[in-house]
Amino acid sequence: MTDRVVLDELSRVGAVRRLSAEQVSVLNGLGLVDLRPRPDGTWLLLPTDRVGVVRYGDLEVQVRPKVGVARLLFLLGYARDPGFRPEDVDGMVEPDLWPALAHALARQAERALQRGVLQGYVTVEDALPLVRGRIRLADQIARRPATLVPIEVRYDDFAADIPENQILRTALRRMLAVPGVAQAVRSRLSYLDSRLPTVRIIPYGAPIPSWRLTRLNARYAPALRLAELVLRHQSAEPGPDGIKVSAFVVPMPAVFEDFVTTALREALATYGGHTHRQYTTPLDEQNRMTIRPDVVHTIGGRPVAIFDAKYKLESAGGRYGNADTYQMLTYCTVLDVPTGFLVYAQGDDASGVHRIRRTSIDVVHFALNLEATPRELLNQIAALADQAMAARPAILRATPAHITT
Repeated sequence: MTDRVVLDELSRVGAVRRLSAEQVSVLNGLGLVDLRPRPDGTWLLLPTDRVGVVRYGDLEVQVRPKVGVARLLFLLGYARDPGFRPEDVDGMVEPDLWPALAHALARQAERALQRGVLQGYVTVEDALPLVRGRIRLADQIARRPATLVPIEVRYDDFAADIPENQILRTALRRMLAVPGVAQAVRSRLSYLDSRLPTVRIIPYGAPIPSWRLTRLNARYAPALRLAELVLRHQSAEPGPDGIKVSAFVVPMPAVFEDFVTTALREALATYGGHTHRQYTTPLDEQNRMTIRPDVVHTIGGRPVAIFDAKYKLESAGGRYGNADTYQMLTYCTVLDVPTGFLVYAQGDDASGVHRIRRTSIDVVHFALNLEATPRELLNQIAALADQAMAARPAILRATPAHITT
């Protein structure tokens, strides 16, 4: 019988369990929860800044994201690929991560394969009794110096073993290896896997093959974007005593920062210039210290907008920590930008402009409502970009949009 521990991302109560040394080692290694020993030999499990689920033997620990599974997957997907659309995760109603992922992957894969398995030209290297394509002379000499057949050849074949199908089938296989998926969904995943019998499985740790959206593979796109999330964030490997560890764990501060960066880059593209991630520049005249804002937009090489993403909650009094404002003041001073934006993951009631005394610098607290729909969330980012560019120095407001340096 599985012992399930389910915690909310913001829980301060946690859960108490008696854990083995192996379980403590696995949980500490993945960082999903903070383990605190108690005098009676039990452990208090508290959420960290990560969400996801870990299954080890008969123990399952899950930290549910405050924004819900569908929104989490949208943030993950869009941060990696702005082509990831809200409809790619529409219809997710399961509160638990693995069942939701499995159901969504099955649904999208069924839609992708509804009109048949996509095929394309692939390069094949093989040893054949007859010449097909080109002879690989170097391999022939190295492997068969004294024989004429078989012949080492390379040729193009029109087949199903293309990157799109490799990504899709590997994700199906990895979801089938996850415990806790309903039998009905597991049967759907198995059937979909059986439709791709000649497609190679991507080994664990191997890079994900690249693919490019075209007219021919457009019907695969939603399934591929979801499959890539499974491949990037899900793991299954032996634990300290040989028992399999299955995990899907993501750090929310990094997810939020990646999403904000990508969404701002897309929103600022219409203004010209260039959007930099982790913009690094000296803090002092001696070049001994540096600053590194999350996002800086430049026009003609000059910084005109600064953003820093903060995945944290406001205090009980409705305010954020002063340290963030001190940090942004430093960024604005060094880069000579009049307005800096601190982007928080919280409701929209905490936004506000703070004019720093004896300066002409404004620090804006801009709170994103992550509980909004994906489209509304992207609209919030667009509004943030518009506000930032409206605040740039007047001399730069008329800069032609075609300037991209």
